[in-house]
Amino acid sequence: MADTHDKEMGDGAGDVAGSVGSSSSSSGTQPPVSSGEVQARLAAIVASSDDAIVSKDLNGVVQSWNAAAERIFGYTAAEMIGRPITVLMPPERVDEETHILARLRRGERIDHFESVRVAKDGRQIDVSLTISPVRDAAGRIIGASKVARDITGQKRAERELQAAKAAAEQANRQKDELLASERAARAEAERASHLKDEFLATLSHEIRTPLNAILGWAQILRAQATSAADVAEGVEIIERNARVQTQIIDDLLDMSRIVSGKVRLDVQRLDVGAVVRAAIETVRPAADAKGVRLQAVLDPLAGPVSGDPNRLQQVFWNLLTNAVKFTPRGGRVQVLLERVNSHLEVTVIDTGEGISPEFLPHVFDRFRQADGGTARRHGGLGLGLSIVKQLVELHGGTVRVKSAGVGSGATFTVSLPLTVIHPEPESNVERRHPAFGSGSAMVEKCAEIEGVRVLVVDDEPDARTLVRRLLEDCKAVVRTAASAEEAMGLLAAEPPDVLISDVGMPGEDGYALMKRVRALGAGRGGDVPAIALTAYARAEDRMKAMLAGFEQHVVKPVEPVELITLVAILAARGRKS
Repeated sequence: MADTHDKEMGDGAGDVAGSVGSSSSSSGTQPPVSSGEVQARLAAIVASSDDAIVSKDLNGVVQSWNAAAERIFGYTAAEMIGRPITVLMPPERVDEETHILARLRRGERIDHFESVRVAKDGRQIDVSLTISPVRDAAGRIIGASKVARDITGQKRAERELQAAKAAAEQANRQKDELLASERAARAEAERASHLKDEFLATLSHEIRTPLNAILGWAQILRAQATSAADVAEGVEIIERNARVQTQIIDDLLDMSRIVSGKVRLDVQRLDVGAVVRAAIETVRPAADAKGVRLQAVLDPLAGPVSGDPNRLQQVFWNLLTNAVKFTPRGGRVQVLLERVNSHLEVTVIDTGEGISPEFLPHVFDRFRQADGGTARRHGGLGLGLSIVKQLVELHGGTVRVKSAGVGSGATFTVSLPLTVIHPEPESNVERRHPAFGSGSAMVEKCAEIEGVRVLVVDDEPDARTLVRRLLEDCKAVVRTAASAEEAMGLLAAEPPDVLISDVGMPGEDGYALMKRVRALGAGRGGDVPAIALTAYARAEDRMKAMLAGFEQHVVKPVEPVELITLVAILAARGRKS
């Protein structure tokens, strides 16, 4: 393009003329070319050019207009000669002509200046302009010659190329984002799979460990030479490990209920100080055995909150148990209860192992443990703190943690909103679960079921024997059945005062049995009060049991005093009816 423009400039016209003259003189035989012929040849070149070649004076008025200019811009020579060149310029570019004329007057040449011009039909045309000053015989600048090349197609191609490049770059970015997203999803899936595998391994370990103690001591107690001391120690170890297993199962079920939104809260106005003290007393034996000092500073005037006392005690028990577990012998665990603005804050501070900055954001995540793997020093499923967070949030509160790092202890703070104080209705009913009854309460309840006829249905012989032994120790009259069919036969022969049935049984389950019993009618034992004693512990299992006709739903393993209390209540209710 540059070579073409150089040829077609005003200076180029002189080159053409020179070449014509030199060719005639070099032959030595041809006559010299006249100036008229030179002008005619130059005119032919201008007329046949594919580029618009225009001349104008120093006021920008068009003086000449070739055929290419007519073709490109749509104006004939008659329409343009004598008119200002600004006719071709968009309004926003008219100032360009002022700058071009100023440079021409200074004798400057303008090469390959890209701009936009407007054709007669309104089309905008991309052009490349080369403008040269024109001088008279005395060397004075009297005007300008302009070569305009239509580069609309080139510009369009450039724009299309740029758009294609931009689209390609966008596609590449999207591809990179998709790849990054896929890698992140794969990494997350691998992390989740690793966590699942680690959790299952941990769960297996945590369940098998107490099972090992239970099974081992059960075999020791069967030996002939077992002493009374061995029996006492073995029973204590078996009970302790059975409770550990129960706690593991409760944690799993709690997390399942929380995730599915089926946690049931027994909300009432309560004194948080009393709940905290109860949690402290539960943990104190473990702290004393480990040599960890347990200190409490509780504000007696902190104020009441609304909540479930058992669930809040579970929260504080979890925090205290963790603090004691991770605090070495000789360390200290402090519990503070204070009022902060419109909230109560319970803070558990320990001087234990602390939490690394990397793990701190994941403290409340499910199944996450800072001390994982087979070499870990502490047991547990990694559910306790997650349950704490969920239960606190269900009470409208928050829980937070801070630690200066490994070896610097940790501080957990539970914040609960204060409740609006309303007068308590007078009631003599003590809200206490029968599982927490005292020894004297057990004796009292035993007396209440003496002579009560109970039918126990369970396909597991050990489970039947256990319930039979508990009730017969209280002098109840107990019959047992291993299946629903056997139970229906015993019930038809002599209706009991209370029916206790398992739910999960082969062939015909407890739900089906209960529906058959209720179909008998009142005169044939169909109105017998019934307890579902089952390992199915979900809220929907309880609802299903109630709909089948059971009055009570009790989860295995059951506390003896709880079962005896429920039998006494249902037997008394049956006698009244």
